[in-house]
Amino acid sequence: MEEKVVEYPAVWIAGASCSGCSVSLLNSVSPAVQNLLVDPIIPGKHVSLRFHATIMAGSGEAVIQVLRETSDKLPEKFILMVEGSVPTGEDGLFCTLGEIDGKEVTMKDMVKELASKAMAAIAVGSCSSFGGIPSGAPNPTGAKSLKQFLEEEGINIPLINVPGCPPHPDWIMGTVATVLLSGIPDQSQLDEKLRLKSFYGTLIHDNCPRRGFFDAGIFAEKPGDEGCLYQLGCKGPYTYADCPIRHWNNGVNWCIGAGAQCIGCVEPDFHDMYAPMFEKIKENDYEKFKIRIKSE
Repeated sequence: MEEKVVEYPAVWIAGASCSGCSVSLLNSVSPAVQNLLVDPIIPGKHVSLRFHATIMAGSGEAVIQVLRETSDKLPEKFILMVEGSVPTGEDGLFCTLGEIDGKEVTMKDMVKELASKAMAAIAVGSCSSFGGIPSGAPNPTGAKSLKQFLEEEGINIPLINVPGCPPHPDWIMGTVATVLLSGIPDQSQLDEKLRLKSFYGTLIHDNCPRRGFFDAGIFAEKPGDEGCLYQLGCKGPYTYADCPIRHWNNGVNWCIGAGAQCIGCVEPDFHDMYAPMFEKIKENDYEKFKIRIKSE
């Protein structure tokens, strides 16, 4: 007898973003995005992606109606995935998803409508998780993280953050797989920033291949030099992610492996507090790092 496949409806909407998170999703290798869309990536369970503006064939008012139908007909049965921050300035008119009956449907209103009916929400990327670059000063569009927006609207649903600029494809797929395998993660599986500890539980600095240089006080003075990249603005001592062991582009390399510094893109302080990218953070110095690391 053929096993019945349980469908998990999901909608992916994008606000103030560059679509890099969608590109990262499309770059997933194992499983590939077609496996996510077509196959049960977990035996007996399948994600039914009902809306994703970047990859769906439909357009116009008809696809906006799909979002409305999802919230109306599947209350507390679908997962809301949000890419990009939520612009709230000018009553949300800085970002619209389309029109219905000639009237703009704003990202702000649609997030509010969908989140109030969703079983859970996943913030994909640093813009959605923490506000990211669109919310940088002076923030004329009033862009906000999904968490901040939901709190201000009084909407209380489970939320998982998957930050990164963009997040690694494995972090996106792995978060979805976690939900399919064991349901919405509880607090023991998430850190204080609502990130899965399985992906964001280790400090990049601890697994950096240049860590020995840091301990020995050997620092690169310019890009391409041997040594720790801290003086060139590396944010690895502040940043929690598994980039050093996971690598990017299907395991080919990662930022520090390619000779660049970590820019801390998975942290709430990205981008404003971590800029300029090629300068170390002034509030902390090498000796304070040594004290902190010895105490951990």
